[in-house]
Amino acid sequence: MEDYIAKTIIVGTVSWTSAFLVVRRIFPKRSFDFCNRIVSTIHAILAVTLASLSVEDWKCPICPVASKSSHKQMQVLAVSVSYLIYDLVCCHFGERVSLDNTIHHLVSIVGIVAGLCYQKCGSEMMAAVWVTEMSSPFLHLRELLKELGYRDTLLNLAADILFAAIFTFARMLAGPCITYVTLSSNNPLLIKAMGLGLQLVSTFWFFKIVRMVKYKLTKRSTSINGNKHTNIRRKTTNSQVHQS
Repeated sequence: MEDYIAKTIIVGTVSWTSAFLVVRRIFPKRSFDFCNRIVSTIHAILAVTLASLSVEDWKCPICPVASKSSHKQMQVLAVSVSYLIYDLVCCHFGERVSLDNTIHHLVSIVGIVAGLCYQKCGSEMMAAVWVTEMSSPFLHLRELLKELGYRDTLLNLAADILFAAIFTFARMLAGPCITYVTLSSNNPLLIKAMGLGLQLVSTFWFFKIVRMVKYKLTKRSTSINGNKHTNIRRKTTNSQVHQS
């Protein structure tokens, strides 16, 4: 790994940690998770922007395949891996520790570090950063809205559906294509294994998200029907009172 990449990872990890501490100072009454999600949202927007700027030809975003990573691509990967290291540690200080989220972070870190060490597969990894972070702002928005008092509202439901739609497009449509290109190209075995692992984790999350959306829509429908029946009973009762 190049020295400037190692320095970027160290500086990046310290910077993300500092950003979290600043956010905690700005929102002292908000939860640990709330502040961490703000930092995560900033990273997601930054990662998608930098990955988009690194694309050489939008006619073929993942071209050239299995090629030497450019200086710009390696910097983007260094910024992302520094965030993942910060977030992996930060999540273990929160109230809930998620096993699947920990596995996702470890797979991503190993895969990106492998790409930085081999200095190959830059285009494919930029595409992976793009699809994995595209839905992240909406993932965090869901939880931020809940803490701000918008749980079980139309706004929160809209954020749920938007997140599910973008996740499905990115992880289950674009993701398998990127995984296929990575596996079928002349890439190092470790990068292929991490690419496949990331897709498997995404598939696991996809089924959880489908269940979540189904539950939210069913709950919303039941609530609306319940309110209708309540209003009907009230009208019937009022009518009987007036008649008597």
